[in-house]
Amino acid sequence: MSSIWIILTGALIASSCAFLGCFLILRRMAMLGDAISHSILPGIVIAFLVSGSRDPFPMFIGAAVFGLLCTIIIQLLRNQGVQADAAMSVSFTALFAIGIILISLFTQQVDLDLDCVLYGEIAYVPYDTWTWNGVDMGPRAMWGAGSAFLLSLIIVRLFYKQFKLTSFDPALAMAIGIPVAFFHYLLMGLVSITTVASFESVGAILVVAMLIVPAATAYLLTERLRVMLGLSVLIGTICSICGYLLSVMLDASIAGCMTMIAGGLFALAFLFSPQQGVVTRWWVRKKLRAQF
Repeated sequence: MSSIWIILTGALIASSCAFLGCFLILRRMAMLGDAISHSILPGIVIAFLVSGSRDPFPMFIGAAVFGLLCTIIIQLLRNQGVQADAAMSVSFTALFAIGIILISLFTQQVDLDLDCVLYGEIAYVPYDTWTWNGVDMGPRAMWGAGSAFLLSLIIVRLFYKQFKLTSFDPALAMAIGIPVAFFHYLLMGLVSITTVASFESVGAILVVAMLIVPAATAYLLTERLRVMLGLSVLIGTICSICGYLLSVMLDASIAGCMTMIAGGLFALAFLFSPQQGVVTRWWVRKKLRAQF
């Protein structure tokens, strides 16, 4: 039964990350997930210090606040003419450094495992369950990732046209009266919530891979956004299942194997994508030369 919980939790985390990752790819903000995943560290530490416990709710609130703060700082810097990559680097490194300093200052008072925060361990998911009215409802991480995924699905479904237009042509969206800044921050909020809901299981660093690689793979396979969203969720699910099976065979890190499978699928798409694959384009050129 524990294997099913691990696979299901991994699939929900990978799917929720990949779903939003599609919009980050289209907006050329792929590294935003990396920025958010590092910037939430001071929020976790401060929530620990304030609450004095490991209760997930205050940690979630603290992490979410600092994730949103990171996106706000990045946008403010970009509005002042700073390049996007530089704005992300400055923001997350500064916030991450604050988290490290807080840990070093209060390391004797606070029992905080930095490795757990950064790398996670999805194998422990089945042992941290949520009980409601005396009934074991399953792993807490599964419910957190599932709730974040459901929230993203609902909001994107309600504002699909707005998200699509602001991702492809923000200037046109602004010209026809769509509040571009509002939908930008709404998307950033969803990314922050999803990142925070996932880092406890697969770690803040490995969340980045699931946020970008399945979406990038889907991007190579289709030119339609709806298909891209569906493919990214499917690829994320495949990564969860195959990654777990591979980890059992190799007796290795589950999250690491899931990420390796994602990288392998991206490599296949990069080589054999119907329209953008390197091998596919070489084969088409070879056939054209043969005809003439």
